[in-house]
Amino acid sequence: MKESVTNCTVEEAMRLLGGRWRLLIVYFLLDGPRRFNELRRCVPGISQRMLTLDLRALEEAGLIKRTVFPTVPVTVEYQLTEDGKRLVPVVKVMQEFGKWLLEREEGEAP
Repeated sequence: MKESVTNCTVEEAMRLLGGRWRLLIVYFLLDGPRRFNELRRCVPGISQRMLTLDLRALEEAGLIKRTVFPTVPVTVEYQLTEDGKRLVPVVKVMQEFGKWLLEREEGEAP
């Protein structure tokens, strides 16, 4: 991961959660564990490679846990860790902000 330029706490959070998909992946894990293909269906615009990279980054940061079950074929589940659950307020704020944006756009439509 890139190094911080400003040493600002917001920059630190954005280095991990910035980008298009990571916070959305966290959002879909709020309801509990999901398998890789479930996450792909939840986020249809994400490529398999990008989902893999983002899941690895979130796992490396300790925000999600990857569990491999010894089945044939192998089953892998992802879930939020206790540290990952600290993102719940962030997701809630983003939901509210997104709702406000959509309502504002609807109000501007002719």
